[in-house]
Amino acid sequence: MPLALLALAVTAFAIGTTEFAAMGLLPQVADSLHVSIPQAGWLISAYALGVVIGAPLLTALAAGRPRKPVLVALAALFATGNLLCALAPDFWTLAVARLVTGLPHGAFFGAGAVAAAELVAPDRRARAVAVMFSGLTVANIVGVPAATLLGQHLGWRATMLVVVLIAAAGTLAIGRLVPALPSPAQSGLRHELRAFRSGQLWLALATVVFGCGGFFACYSYIAPLLTEVSGYATGSVTLVLALFGVGMTIGNVLGGYAADRALRPTVCAAFLLLAAVLALFALTAHARWSAAVTVVLIGLFGFAIVPAVQTLVMRKARSAPTLASATVQGAFNLANAQGAYLGGLALDAGFGWTSPTLVGAGLAACGALIAVLAWAGDRRRPAVAVAVAEPAAADVVMTGA
Repeated sequence: MPLALLALAVTAFAIGTTEFAAMGLLPQVADSLHVSIPQAGWLISAYALGVVIGAPLLTALAAGRPRKPVLVALAALFATGNLLCALAPDFWTLAVARLVTGLPHGAFFGAGAVAAAELVAPDRRARAVAVMFSGLTVANIVGVPAATLLGQHLGWRATMLVVVLIAAAGTLAIGRLVPALPSPAQSGLRHELRAFRSGQLWLALATVVFGCGGFFACYSYIAPLLTEVSGYATGSVTLVLALFGVGMTIGNVLGGYAADRALRPTVCAAFLLLAAVLALFALTAHARWSAAVTVVLIGLFGFAIVPAVQTLVMRKARSAPTLASATVQGAFNLANAQGAYLGGLALDAGFGWTSPTLVGAGLAACGALIAVLAWAGDRRRPAVAVAVAEPAAADVVMTGA
């Protein structure tokens, strides 16, 4: 694999640390800024909203420009957003800063996924995308537990400052290692928008919004669930979050390999298995060992989805993949916002700390259903296309063709 993929992965590591460490630091942020844990969960939604807004907006502004300077600019904007978070004096300022930090997220992964796919042979593209996204999964093994531990001892602002340094390093690595990747001959916003005429693309995005919302409904409130239900001490939560990261890393690798061989079955199976383990977590969360095992499985099936869906979207928008690829990141974070919100509603309603896992199971099942229906539609379409393109034998004889 080219070293340029590692440069992209470094920035992905910083993004993953920022995105997921907030979930582990919710109790510290809530205490520091004098808000409740469900209200602190709005910071997760604010970041996700920034991704939803920034993915199409920044990608549209970058349409037609070479990808390397675009990637450098987006990584630098992300570092700046984290600095604003570290300096935020109150909750609402922090919420706005989180939204700003989320703006370059989708556009970066959209352009980065396309760049990663262009750096390798066609039959290795899902694995190349998985290498870039490995920054997210490694962040959950190293970055998020370390950030949580740092936040518990030195405060959450110290965590944000460390992320600024990592993001700056990623920006420099992209500038040095990523080769010049000019935009394709047909480029520009109008050309990119044509991809959204595909109904299959919209179904893929809907699969992400609903199905991945199940993952985030659980993960957004994983820290209080582990302490209040599983009986883990606050300091031990970082170790369990590291297990989450191990599962994510394994799932990311397996998902990339499986997607290169059987794309649609991989997507459907991952969502079905995610729904099953999320429902199971409502039971296994009551013992430490079973909770730890289930956490690994949730991470595994949750992130097996990522390279598969990203590759599916790029395939359905093959003539104009950049905006579509960025939009799927917006869909992931719309799923994040939706999952965190619905999980918070279940908690506010008094259904207990395990209720977000059941909400997540329902959302993942919805994603699996949409994925199966989309697959069935995809299988019917080639048959229809062949029937239209090839005349019947009798017509061939009659016309003398």
